[in-house]
Amino acid sequence: MREKITILKENLARTIVGKDDAIKLVLVALLSGGHALLEDVPGVGKTLLAKSLAKSINGKFQRIQCTPDLLPSDVTGTNVWNPNSREFEFLAGPAFANVLLADEINRATPRTQSALLEVMEEKQITIDGVAKIVPIPFFVIATQNPVEYQGTFPLPEAQMDRFAISLSLGYPSFEEELQMLEKQLNPTLVEELEPCVSLQDVKDLQKEVFSVRVAPEIQKYIVNLINASRQDDDIALGVSPRGTIALQKASQALAFLEGRDYVIPDDIKFLAPSVLSHRLIPAGGRNAKVIVARLLNTVAIAE
Repeated sequence: MREKITILKENLARTIVGKDDAIKLVLVALLSGGHALLEDVPGVGKTLLAKSLAKSINGKFQRIQCTPDLLPSDVTGTNVWNPNSREFEFLAGPAFANVLLADEINRATPRTQSALLEVMEEKQITIDGVAKIVPIPFFVIATQNPVEYQGTFPLPEAQMDRFAISLSLGYPSFEEELQMLEKQLNPTLVEELEPCVSLQDVKDLQKEVFSVRVAPEIQKYIVNLINASRQDDDIALGVSPRGTIALQKASQALAFLEGRDYVIPDDIKFLAPSVLSHRLIPAGGRNAKVIVARLLNTVAIAE
């Protein structure tokens, strides 16, 4: 299993330059059974990362370009009347994929955004009262531009809470951007990537993740951290119990990626900004990640 993880990381690094932490966080979301929200400006490689991941795991990739006129049925699919058979037939939407990229998700209307609520949580889509299971593994990577707000619809808390990880790729460093230019002289295209693990491997890895041990002291630390977010004067709405579970699952996935079968406090400290920041609502326009950093400095590790 460790060998498969190493090969997967190396395969993604062939197209994504200098973003080891971002690759690690996306893999944490995948292996913990969650989803990832990429909040960044255009042109930093968000779509490339999603395509490269789908190619690497030999999964079905679908992309939705979210716009205000996008309908829920454009995401989930719908029943279509077949005049030859004289009955309705289900026409699957792009949500029936292993890796679904919802590009600029905040440009879709709340009605369309809500079409993803059920499938992100329950891995199924209900059409006309009939539940249809999506392919497993099912992984959503959504993107949104944190700078441009014109013509957008902010994601509601219920939607944000369904993302295990929120991250930003950020601009490359000087050396990374030079390396990127050098690779463009002989680029590795996404289409040229060879699958390095199978979908069954991903499902096996997800099962292995949940065998990683979490000591009672670590669980108490997680709960104390979450409770602190609910009692802080700088926070209008604290982290939900779903966030508590997501932090534990993510810490198991990170420990697994690091080659350990147990979680340590540093796993929680590394993941907390990415797992918790998008789940809370700061008061008075304060910065969520700054608040989470302060909580990490004030909440003691349980003994």
